[in-house]
Amino acid sequence: MARKNRDLLSERLASGGVAVAERRKLWRQENRVLSPHPVLKLNLTCPQRIFNATLNRMGWAGVSMHLDLVESMTISNFRPNSSISESSVSVPKESEFEEEEEDDPSAELSYLDAETDPQSITEWELDFCSRPILDIRGKKIWELVVCDPSLSLQHTKYFPNNVINSITLKDAIVSITQDLGVPIPQKVRFFRTQMQTIITKACKELGIKPVPSKRCLSLILWLEERYETIYMRHPGFQKGSKPLLALDNPFPMELPENLVGEKWAFVQLPFSAVREEISSLDKRFIFGAGLDLDLLGIEVDDNTLIPGVAVASSRAKPLAGLLSLISKSCSSINLSINAEANCVSAAWMNGLEVCSVEADMARACLILSVGTSTRYVYATYKKTAITTSEAEAWEAAKKVCGGLHFLAIQEDLDSDDCVGFWLLLDLPPPPV
Repeated sequence: MARKNRDLLSERLASGGVAVAERRKLWRQENRVLSPHPVLKLNLTCPQRIFNATLNRMGWAGVSMHLDLVESMTISNFRPNSSISESSVSVPKESEFEEEEEDDPSAELSYLDAETDPQSITEWELDFCSRPILDIRGKKIWELVVCDPSLSLQHTKYFPNNVINSITLKDAIVSITQDLGVPIPQKVRFFRTQMQTIITKACKELGIKPVPSKRCLSLILWLEERYETIYMRHPGFQKGSKPLLALDNPFPMELPENLVGEKWAFVQLPFSAVREEISSLDKRFIFGAGLDLDLLGIEVDDNTLIPGVAVASSRAKPLAGLLSLISKSCSSINLSINAEANCVSAAWMNGLEVCSVEADMARACLILSVGTSTRYVYATYKKTAITTSEAEAWEAAKKVCGGLHFLAIQEDLDSDDCVGFWLLLDLPPPPV
């Protein structure tokens, strides 16, 4: 039965798309694993060799380590009842996959899941950039790649480099809606800062809200897959060619003191508790964002400890109430949290497309990444051997979890409730 499921999944991927309901069903049937210890099982909806390539580029291949240092962290009420001893990445062996019929690397794709209501697709993820492929003129080919977060909509189209402008992009967006029978999206997320002018102009002329954000996780993983299965097999592929529009990684900025909080702590939660917090986003007055791990092909054991950062401020709710009114217009303002206290308004955070939190051991601080290229000094700590070890252990725990982590905002670190909760996934930039 497992072999049959894998064959069906591979067949649908090769044909251009996978129905979301069937993909979830196949994933759950394929990955029922009993284990004596918490295990994180990651299985992207793409061939195994692509997932291995992703782990190798991130330096996560064969990750399996003890995280005793994590237990020494101050984690307040987030402290779990049982300690973490070991986590591992478990993936099926490549030999388990049969050879797939290869796609034509020059073919274009236009796919809509037959089980999805076209009117429900209101948010797109979009990339418009050159590829490491030369055309007959010896010039780099550009490609438009569009999907929705669930990959129910998938579209690709190649363009010569002399027609790259907002008019071409606008016409292409309209063409997608007409060909697939979907409405003009309400939002379009994109992760390349260099394309902001063209994408923003095209979107605004169509009444679409452009959202610069690295939370284009489905798109980024799909580009990773296309690099291995499509671009590298194209006859015009240029091995070793660097991305024309590399992602920015600017120096982190400080934030105004009027948004200073009081406390912060490295924390960890069993995934079962993380899932409860995410489910409460729609039930209670909580800001934040979750991730559909099923659609991303990631399954986590309930007992696996997920690392996170908790920030607290006695002004959390007042700030949230005030800043919720301006969160939509403050994305261009250099707002942030400073080391002494770390509760930025949850509402303000909600409008900033929170992407990841990183422990910077060299600077002895936490770096908050939002949008496409904005990085803030979210908190600082006194650099000692102990604090450095704690920061290293937290980063190690995040790596073991495949980049999965969270950010929680509370009125008090001893509180049982959160004002804001974000589930985050730290991924490397795509190779194109």
